[in-house]
Amino acid sequence: MKSSVQNAIESRISINRFQADRPLDDETITSLVTLATKAPTAFNMQNWRFIAVRSPEAKNLLKDSAWGQQKIVDASVAFIICGTLSAHQQLAAALQPSVDAQIMEQRTVEGWVKQATASHENNAVLQRDEAVRSASLGAMTLMLAAEGMGLGSCPMIGFDAEQVAKDFALLPTELPLMVVVVGYPLDNNWPQKPRKPVAEVLTLA
Repeated sequence: MKSSVQNAIESRISINRFQADRPLDDETITSLVTLATKAPTAFNMQNWRFIAVRSPEAKNLLKDSAWGQQKIVDASVAFIICGTLSAHQQLAAALQPSVDAQIMEQRTVEGWVKQATASHENNAVLQRDEAVRSASLGAMTLMLAAEGMGLGSCPMIGFDAEQVAKDFALLPTELPLMVVVVGYPLDNNWPQKPRKPVAEVLTLA
């Protein structure tokens, strides 16, 4: 018997046509992001931010930066998913709840902070790589969460990142790496496209 996770993975498709004028309430949006933040990050940095673009004005602003793609405004919400730089600087605060919950010891946290600082402090490439990894894992988890709620989604990279950063007042440390639109699909979307044979992409070592 297939699990609900397996069903979500196998049924997920990239939705390009949404039912317009079907908003999501704040509780559902919050639930989606809560689930998205269960994705893993290095050192549990949680180096991401999710901007839920839902008002008509904000959607049209984002649409302009996304070269006029209609699904931005037709979807219930468009999430701008940002990865953050210099995440090691807030690692101690990010891990404090794990200490409070007696999951980690304080000395372990201090060791992680020391290690992350040593590896990330003067390494802009690693910081960006970490931001991309975290945002991507968060985005995929968000899409699976949407699928599990009976919603459709589509990841988008077709947008002017500099314009998005300006329009939505992002900090210099916040990189808009992906937009994920979520909403109610129309019936005329493409089915899931075939993937390469596993034999072409899997190496058993």
